[in-house]
Amino acid sequence: MSGFWQMVQNRSPDLLERLLEHLKLAGIATLIAIAVGVPMGVLALRSKPARSALLGLTSVLQTVPSLALLTFLLPFFGIGATPAIIALVLYALLPIVRNTYTGLTGTPPAMLEMADALGLTRFQRLLMIESRFAAPMIMAGVRTAATVSIGIATLSAFVGAGGLGAFINRGLSLNNMDLVLLGAVPAGLLALYADWVLGVLENGLKPGHKNGPLMAQGFGAVVVGVFAFGWLYINAKSYSPQIVEKKGGRIVVGSKNFTEQFILAEIIAQALEAKTDLNVVRKLNLAGTAVCHQALLSGDIDLYPEYTGTALLSVLKVPAPPNGEDAWDEAKKGYQEQYNLDWITPFGFANTYALAVRSQDAERHGWKSITDLQPDAAHLKAGFTAEFRERDDGYPGLAKKYGFKFGKAVDMEPSLMYQAIKESQVDVISAFSTDGRIAAYDLALLEDNDHFFPPYDAGIVIRQQTLTAHPEVAEVLADLSGKLDEAKMQQLNLAVDRDKRRPKDVAKAFLEEIGLR
Repeated sequence: MSGFWQMVQNRSPDLLERLLEHLKLAGIATLIAIAVGVPMGVLALRSKPARSALLGLTSVLQTVPSLALLTFLLPFFGIGATPAIIALVLYALLPIVRNTYTGLTGTPPAMLEMADALGLTRFQRLLMIESRFAAPMIMAGVRTAATVSIGIATLSAFVGAGGLGAFINRGLSLNNMDLVLLGAVPAGLLALYADWVLGVLENGLKPGHKNGPLMAQGFGAVVVGVFAFGWLYINAKSYSPQIVEKKGGRIVVGSKNFTEQFILAEIIAQALEAKTDLNVVRKLNLAGTAVCHQALLSGDIDLYPEYTGTALLSVLKVPAPPNGEDAWDEAKKGYQEQYNLDWITPFGFANTYALAVRSQDAERHGWKSITDLQPDAAHLKAGFTAEFRERDDGYPGLAKKYGFKFGKAVDMEPSLMYQAIKESQVDVISAFSTDGRIAAYDLALLEDNDHFFPPYDAGIVIRQQTLTAHPEVAEVLADLSGKLDEAKMQQLNLAVDRDKRRPKDVAKAFLEEIGLR
């Protein structure tokens, strides 16, 4: 707990920024949901056909997994706050629409008869009578929608929208529980605080409420909120570094959601910061290849580290040549022709997919190659990343090539796979050949004796418009070519995964070592 508290203090500037992002996402989404949901609830009351359609539609939206909905919105709205807010609005509609309809139907018949006797129009009756009786129920729906939005907003970090989920995602990727808690604890406290404040408002709208206790609760809520934000703001100011704004324009560096990508993205970003006048923005921890590629095409990011095998098989949808140089040339040509993107800066290493098992199991069973697993595969449990489970160069293609499947295969976060195999929760994992945890956890990589996995040479994918606007970018990044081999990349990954150093500190030390800082 002392480590967590120290992290809160050291990262208070970042925490304040992420907290405000989180409030912005959840707050805007809730306000939009109120503006849309309340009229929908009124329409459901007035029209029976509309009632079935609206209540059915909002109910169906609740069944769509949030990550699936965010991914679906990416091609239309790119990465960032827009798709996140749209998804949050859709999830917030059900409690508001349903509670508005239910509250309005609870108006006493005698009051409706009195309104008719007075000659009130339907709008006047809604505004002066029905809304007064429905207000507590509507506020209860808003209360539910707000707390749900705060919770779901943590997933928005997968599409570069920021918020407290950024800490959670990084913590999971780096297997750093203090970092997970840095996002989860404030998100939970924020949800409880919103529920408390809106609960006070809800009680204030109920008939026969007493002003004294409600005013005391409201005052207490204000005091707690002001104290919490005041402490965080003051602490953030004391820890906040001096940021110098440059005049050379803006460039956005992205990354996928695992350790090596964080390190490579930081190496790129820090090299550009040190050697150019560009203002470098980081949008790291995006959810996989599809999201990063879409972000490039939409201009939400300018460049990110990628691997040739992934580019050929997952993006270009073409077979990968077995030779690394041929794979690089084909990826470069395909990206230029189809997407106006370029490949630059071959780092000098390949991070190839591999199957890993515990060394003692490999020795006991005589497993040296993937083919050796075939007699035992039906009794083995595999832990694979979500991408590996679906990609042609992953489990589907592997099973077809080698002619066997494992008894059970489960999806796992990259950082959790290694812990799971270490603790014997799974028997086989989809490892990355440059991962330092292979040696640290005493794992054995199995030979790909049928040559299934293509070359995965690491480089940088960049928008052609960025190269045209800022030719100095290619010149600076060219100094990184060939500076990393597999052994060095393993060492850098291990410094983060095992030694718990921050990716930006590891990247800084590497750049100083090669004389680029």
